[in-house]
Amino acid sequence: MAHIEEGKSGGRAKNIELNLVPVIDLMSVLITFLLISAVWTQISMIQIGSSLYGKKSDTQPSPTPPPNADVVLKVDVKPVGYVLTVGKQVISLPMQGGQFDDAGLIAQLQRVKQIYPEKVDAILTMADELPYDQLIKAMDNCLISGFSAISVATGAPQ
Repeated sequence: MAHIEEGKSGGRAKNIELNLVPVIDLMSVLITFLLISAVWTQISMIQIGSSLYGKKSDTQPSPTPPPNADVVLKVDVKPVGYVLTVGKQVISLPMQGGQFDDAGLIAQLQRVKQIYPEKVDAILTMADELPYDQLIKAMDNCLISGFSAISVATGAPQ
């Protein structure tokens, strides 16, 4: 490793031997890691780049949006009752007698289904402090009204 030699001229000469094995091990691990991560990054860039930023040809038809895609149906389950949002229209269904107005929600959802008969999706949000059973009741109300594609949004309703 390191030792000191006595020189003939009276001074001390230093001879240091460094153990480079740990440094080489560390560098080989780092290089391997960088090579592996660089390959995966390149593959994902190729897949994403070809689908999002690929050139659009004139022979491809433009995708048509599904009917009534711009009409959002959202049911917010809040501690004060249901809030139904249909597009830009907001309908508040407050609690009656300490219970959620399930019959009123079903009636409003069926009215929306009559206006938009081909619409089958609905978004549900629920306040964190409410029991999970209330979310299930709101989902059942949507199913009864004919909205089978139910999404549960994360986060509390606004």
